[in-house]
Amino acid sequence: MRQNEPDLQMYERERIVFEIIKNNSELHHNALLKLIVPKFMAKTTFEKTRNSLIDKEMISESLKGNMKFYTPVENYEQKSFQHIEHFTNTSFHDLKLEIKRLEIDYSRKDIDEKIRLASFLLTSLLKTDNGFTLLDSIKNPKKTLYRDEHLTLQQLVFKVLKIVKTDSDFNLIYPTIIGHFGVLFR
Repeated sequence: MRQNEPDLQMYERERIVFEIIKNNSELHHNALLKLIVPKFMAKTTFEKTRNSLIDKEMISESLKGNMKFYTPVENYEQKSFQHIEHFTNTSFHDLKLEIKRLEIDYSRKDIDEKIRLASFLLTSLLKTDNGFTLLDSIKNPKKTLYRDEHLTLQQLVFKVLKIVKTDSDFNLIYPTIIGHFGVLFR
């Protein structure tokens, strides 16, 4: 599997668990297990998938007596939008801080760490920019509402590349980093 492809198996599992819960919201935890395990996945896989759906607020868990029941969350679309917005904004601010630290620490790292760090930061910057693009599309597809954030991210990409270009190990680092991005854009 290429690095930028989503984990399709995870999404398929989430879809299966969500669909079964949606169609059988009257069933308790153990009854759901009997429907899902082992036909679709193992018990621990079901529990991890269920936890992921709860964390993403796609389903909620309730207790009735000593039995657990799961139901789809009614306003999932709004909650998912809030999650995307929260994650994107948090990532944006964290990256700004990371790149400030990078300016100080980068030259002291070994070559492998420099490559890993620069590749990680550039990938994270692009993903965050994609997050703002998605938010723009959801909120108003005819306007760029996150213009300042897009511009800042562009400047941060430039800053990371400048740090790499001015490093003494540039000739060893740069081809690897650019090669990494060649793989991402295939």
